Amino acid sequence: MKLTIADTKFLKDSVSIIADLVTDVRFRVTKNGLELVAMDPANVAMVVYKLLSSGFVEYDVKNERVLAINLNDLKQVLRRVKPNDTLTLENPEAKLKVTLKGTSKREFLLPLIEVEEKEQKVPSLKFSATIKTDASAINDAIEDVDIIGESVAFIASAKAFQISSSSELSKAEVELLPDERTSIEAKEETRSKYSIEYLKKMIQGAKLADKVTVQFSKDYPLQLDYTVKDRMQLMFILAPRVDND
Repeated sequence: MKLTIADTKFLKDSVSIIADLVTDVRFRVTKNGLELVAMDPANVAMVVYKLLSSGFVEYDVKNERVLAINLNDLKQVLRRVKPNDTLTLENPEAKLKVTLKGTSKREFLLPLIEVEEKEQKVPSLKFSATIKTDASAINDAIEDVDIIGESVAFIASAKAFQISSSSELSKAEVELLPDERTSIEAKEETRSKYSIEYLKKMIQGAKLADKVTVQFSKDYPLQLDYTVKDRMQLMFILAPRVDND
């Protein structure tokens, strides 16, 4: 196995984002790319990551394999990537070898680990609301409502997508309307609540993709999808927050 990538942000930034949710993961290396499916320890959020073979300058994989690794260890190594470096991943003798080449050549060997958690499968979900918009617009909205509360309500209709948060005395609301940058599909008015703490980690996907697809149904998991054609997909699934009152 030898995988070399020149546009390193698609690995570096992705690992940094995913490491905020999960620590020990399995990367599956297939003929099509590098894949990861993991659930956070609280079973609230799932992350699905694919770095496609077409995004690499060299992709030599003879046999499919699984690389289990501590993401914090890998994150520390990837912090050493310089803007013009190329990055190569290899798998010698139960290790992950990371080689950075730029003005100098640097090599790091990381141990592969045992991950006891069962292999995760991506659930098949059906949504009543789908919004496609600028990733930056969602980031701004979450940061706005974060001032007020710990949870956020997503409300979609054919006419608008509202993101709001409230406390006993205060409320914040952001409204996105359909235009050349935002499309909204909603069969009926749909409302669901989610944790802002988790959303703030997930919306970092905007570092990788300009657009985001937001999908949800009433009191149902939320799906955020950041996709760069022929390069990568970073997708999150977040359990709804259901009020007891």
